[in-house]
Amino acid sequence: MFGSRHLLAALAAAALTLTAPALAAPPAAPATPKAVQAVIDCRGLEDPQQRLACFDTAAAALETAENSGDVVSLDREQRNTVRRQAFGFTLPSLSVFDRGEKPDEMNQVQDTVASASQGAGGRWMLVMQDGEVWRQTDDAELYPQPHAGSAVVIKKAMLGSYMMNIDRQSAIRVEREH
Repeated sequence: MFGSRHLLAALAAAALTLTAPALAAPPAAPATPKAVQAVIDCRGLEDPQQRLACFDTAAAALETAENSGDVVSLDREQRNTVRRQAFGFTLPSLSVFDRGEKPDEMNQVQDTVASASQGAGGRWMLVMQDGEVWRQTDDAELYPQPHAGSAVVIKKAMLGSYMMNIDRQSAIRVEREH
C-alpha cells in the first residue's frame, strides 16, 4: 500500500510536468516596430500637408530600417515558407510568424525522399528533397522500403511527436534531426 501511494504520487507529478508547457500562456505578440508605428501614427494627423510630410518622413525611415535589417517585412507566402522549413522543430520564437493567422494552421507537410538509409537497429534516416533530415524513433518495419522518390506525409502527433507515412504505408514515429 505504501509503495503504491508513492507510485501514484510520482505518476501525478510526471503528468503535471508533461502538461505544464501546455498550460503556460502563449507567447505575447511582439510589439510593432517603431519605424512601422511611425507610419501608422501619421494616419491620425488631420491636416493633409502635415499628414503627407509625416508619411514621407516615416516611409523614408521605414525604408532605411528595412535596408539595414532593423525591420524585416514578410508576406504570407514567405511566412508559410519559414513555417514549412521549421516544421518538426519546437521553436516558440517562431510564433511571430503567426500574427493574423491561426497558429495551428500547419499540422502536416508533404515531401519527397531524396535519400533513405538504415542505421543502428534497422531504423531509417530519411533526407527530404529540401534537405530536412528525419529519423525513425520506433521499431516499425517498412515494406516496401523507402527510397529516393518516395512520397511522405509528416503529421504532428501527441506530446510533440511526429508520425510519417511513406508511400501510403502505416505511419512510423519520427523526429526531425535538422
